[in-house]
Amino acid sequence: MPVPTDLHFYIDPARCIGCNACVQGCSECESHKGQSMIQLDFIDTLRSPQTVPVVCMHCDSPTCAEVCPADAIKRTEDGVVLSARKPRCIACNNCVLACPFGVPKMNTDMGLMMKCDLCYDRTSVGKKPMCASVCPSQALFYGTREEIERLRPRSTPVSTFQFGRQTITTRVRMMVPREAPPHLSALDGLRDPGIGHEVSDDVFATHARWEE
Repeated sequence: MPVPTDLHFYIDPARCIGCNACVQGCSECESHKGQSMIQLDFIDTLRSPQTVPVVCMHCDSPTCAEVCPADAIKRTEDGVVLSARKPRCIACNNCVLACPFGVPKMNTDMGLMMKCDLCYDRTSVGKKPMCASVCPSQALFYGTREEIERLRPRSTPVSTFQFGRQTITTRVRMMVPREAPPHLSALDGLRDPGIGHEVSDDVFATHARWEE
């Protein structure tokens, strides 16, 4: 049974509270053998406690599969990019280095690339991905376009991303403010002043004064 075409996975970084429920839930998925295929990253640890869940974006033209010399990474007809197939993966790390989103991870003990596969064992039978089913703030949401627009009237989903000269479209959508551009560019982050404020005081000097 294919994944329904009207159901999509949405990531809303602004709603992430860093609780790690998604990481734990993913590790309990039956097909992962106790391994979590999702990671929780801090956006800027020096300026903010804000976190963001990182999952596979399931690209329409997956770079990871294109650079795999063993043809171990497959994309299903319904647009889900699967983990590398154990019999074919040669643990070369090409996919790990090539993915613009930094998603694939090499399990060195198993000699196998493993990543989010949209809980294909669940979504292909009409269930939600494990992470979306346990996220308390709905930073990870699985549903229809109409549902997400009703829940997030101030945001809009984006599925086109620019990495230098490479334009990537994805099955997974990222929620951004409605006034944001129609696609997101990785280069914009280089000019972003960051979240929070600068800490100008020398904390070590201040601590030394307190001890005097």
